[in-house]
Amino acid sequence: MEQINYRALEKIEINRALFCGFIRRQEVTDCLRRENGVWVIKSDPFLDDWTEADYRELLEGLTHTAAGGGFVYAAFDGKVLKGFVSVEPDLFGGNLRYLDLSNIYVSADARRRGIGRKLFLEAVAWAREKGAKRLYISAHSAVESQAFYKAAGCAEAEQYSRRHVEKEPFDCQMEYLIDGNDAI
Repeated sequence: MEQINYRALEKIEINRALFCGFIRRQEVTDCLRRENGVWVIKSDPFLDDWTEADYRELLEGLTHTAAGGGFVYAAFDGKVLKGFVSVEPDLFGGNLRYLDLSNIYVSADARRRGIGRKLFLEAVAWAREKGAKRLYISAHSAVESQAFYKAAGCAEAEQYSRRHVEKEPFDCQMEYLIDGNDAI
């Protein structure tokens, strides 16, 4: 692999061809599940990958985010997409002042190289500039995904987004405190 280059994506760049070299595949064995108010690890093996319908939904969301003044930032190995992050432009949650980290993914062939961490840091910097106090993350419940977020300094969200819970009931609702968090 070449050196990874990072840059913002423009709305016009967001199309299906952008993802030709991107491998979403994640083999999941264990997930966090909330039972009686306590998070426990449960065996729940499955293969997580995107269908063409998932790609269409993703492309629509990323295009909407970029067109609406949100943050869409990507990592490239040469011209091949290897990771991306997006943050929605609108604050929510009253005084908690959340911005929604709507996506963060690293291609399977590029994981464990610090790309996710760099993308996350860029999202935090952008959110700080927009006046957010916290990033809200509806995070995949896979143990590996949770390890990433916890290493970054994320914790269970103080306030849950009903929209996120209804869309992905098994996700872990998390937040990252933008100022005052020294984990990253």
